[in-house]
Amino acid sequence: MNSSIPSRRPPVVLVPACNRMLGQHPFHVAGQKYVDAVRLAGALPLVVPSASREELDALLDLADGVLLTGSPSNVHPSHFGQAVHDDTLPLDPARDDWTLPLIPKLVARGMPLLAICRGFQEVNVALGGTLHQAVQEVDGLADHRSRSEDPVEVQYGPAHPVHLAPEGLMARALGTLGRPADIVVNSVHGQGVSRLAEGLNIEARAPDGLVEAFSIGGHPQGPVFQLAVQWHPEWQAASNPVSMALLRAFGLACQDYRDLHRPPSR
Repeated sequence: MNSSIPSRRPPVVLVPACNRMLGQHPFHVAGQKYVDAVRLAGALPLVVPSASREELDALLDLADGVLLTGSPSNVHPSHFGQAVHDDTLPLDPARDDWTLPLIPKLVARGMPLLAICRGFQEVNVALGGTLHQAVQEVDGLADHRSRSEDPVEVQYGPAHPVHLAPEGLMARALGTLGRPADIVVNSVHGQGVSRLAEGLNIEARAPDGLVEAFSIGGHPQGPVFQLAVQWHPEWQAASNPVSMALLRAFGLACQDYRDLHRPPSR
């Protein structure tokens, strides 16, 4: 009789799709680099094409974590009390309709979260914060956009350092706890945090002071891996030690969530 411990399935991570017209037909799409990043974290990606608000709890019941992806589209500014500043930039209201209400639900559950670029902005907006729609037009802030005419390797190449908070989730994941540290990140965003939502902890800033990473605090069960970054750690993540450290920390948090909420059957 085999008395070994049953093998566990990998933790499941929800990955939201965006909405695109390909020809004359609507499609749901998710970038391969985000799906690959979930696998690098040791988890199983589950791409969610769309959802009604009535389906959100059922989706979260299936999951052990959520990765909110970046996207060419921006969060619609009506969600933070503003009119559209530049109507040439893409929006994705269908994604807003379900990812924004999903975020408070997963936060309340203490579910691990890694939010990237658009996802970073979604979290701030969903929890009550606001955004600069054009960071490059704000006095004192740099232009954080890439140049579309550059090769993609240049667009996603190292752009500027970020200063890490010495005590925080990122410092713990990167092994810099208790001391000042900088890392170099890419930068391809036009929007950025204006007012940070209540309950968010700044984890990193750009040299111009713009918030580049935050975590979500205040959980009664103690620290939870809920991290949002403005840059793209998923880009060539396998060869980037900082990206891999963040993905491993996220993956381990998803494993812990799975083990706590889904004990192995015997």
